[in-house]
Amino acid sequence: MSKSKIRKRLLKIRKKKYLNNLIINFRSILNILKKEKIKGKILGGYYPYNFELDATAVLKEFEKRKYQISLPKIKKNFKMNFFEWSFKDPLTINKFGIPEPISDKVKYPDILLVPMVAFDERLNRLGYGGGFYDRYIKELRKKKKILLIGLAFSFQKVKKILINKYDIKLDYILTEKKLLK
Repeated sequence: MSKSKIRKRLLKIRKKKYLNNLIINFRSILNILKKEKIKGKILGGYYPYNFELDATAVLKEFEKRKYQISLPKIKKNFKMNFFEWSFKDPLTINKFGIPEPISDKVKYPDILLVPMVAFDERLNRLGYGGGFYDRYIKELRKKKKILLIGLAFSFQKVKKILINKYDIKLDYILTEKKLLK
C-alpha cells in the first residue's frame, strides 16, 4: 500500500479510536535511557496535534527530573528546530494549527520523542509527509548522537511501510501495549 493511502486510512482510524486518557509508561522510557546509557538531559518532545498520542504526562515527568524540555517549531523550506520550553511557558499556534514554544533558545535534543501516523515492525515511521523529522534528524546527527523513540497507539502499526533513502528508522517505538526495538 502506498504511503498516501496508509496515511489517509490511519488518520481516519486514529481520529475514531483516539484514546485521550491513554498514558505511555514513563518507566519504559527511563529503562531505554538506562539501557542505552544516555547521559544527556535535553529531551525533544512534541505537543499533541490531530489526535496524536499525548506525551505531555511523560514530558512533565522528565521536567520534574530536571531534564530540559524542547519542542519543535516549523521553519521555512520544510525545516524545523527544537526550542527550550517548560510547562510554565506559553505556547503559540503555528500556521498548521500546531502549538509551538515562543522561546528562541535552540536546544538540540539528546533524546527525541517522535510522533507518527503509522509504523511497522522494522521501526519505520510514517509521518504527515512533509519530511520535517527526517530532515531535522539528519542535520542533528551531524552535531551529536541522538536517541529516537517513536510514540504511537498500537493500532497505528501496519504490515510494511515502503521507505526511501530519506526515511530515517527509529531506535525504538513505544505504544501503550509494547516496546519495539
